[in-house]
Amino acid sequence: MQNRVRQNLLQIQEDIAPYKPNIIAVTKYFDESAIIDAYNAGLRDFAESRVIEAVKKIQCLPSEIRENSRFHFIGHLQTNKVKKVVKYFDYIHSVDSVKLAEVISTEAQNIGKIQNILLEINISGEERKYGFSENEIFEEFTSIKQLQRINIAGLMCMTPLGASENIQDDVFAQILQLKKQLETEFGYSLKELSMGMSQDYKEAAKYGATMLRIGRKLFN
Repeated sequence: MQNRVRQNLLQIQEDIAPYKPNIIAVTKYFDESAIIDAYNAGLRDFAESRVIEAVKKIQCLPSEIRENSRFHFIGHLQTNKVKKVVKYFDYIHSVDSVKLAEVISTEAQNIGKIQNILLEINISGEERKYGFSENEIFEEFTSIKQLQRINIAGLMCMTPLGASENIQDDVFAQILQLKKQLETEFGYSLKELSMGMSQDYKEAAKYGATMLRIGRKLFN
């Protein structure tokens, strides 16, 4: 598996050149051996979406990998799971409400941690997807920005399932523009754009993604 991951990683890097976003290995469908293989192939960022399974995997990893990796939570997060996620994850990509941000803030204060979060944006307005609408994020940004022990690292989005390349481009362009508007209006630097997965990472890289969440393309 390690050689396959290394080859796939090289292909992805070639596909997105000259851009150099951070490639996050999505390991939610794989056990800890896949994380070890990806680590040995040079990756240091790993994403999970199921809290209990993820924590078990992280706990089983060799201490070197735990200490030298960054863990990203990318799934829908329920407030009753926040305590575990704040303890084990460096970034939470899927913050989709002020209430969730408040609970994360409280837990981060409890353990003396500054928690990196990304605000999930439902730019296409899909009913089945979570996230702030464009109007909502402008209404709520100040409230989230004022929370203690929270660092708004950036924005996260997903394109509609089965979207054409033109629709993918539209979504990524809108998110990039939204990021710039928020930075200007609120005087706040949003460093990260988490967008792009196995099916659309090439387009995401062109539109300024700083984080690509890739699973299938890396491990299959």
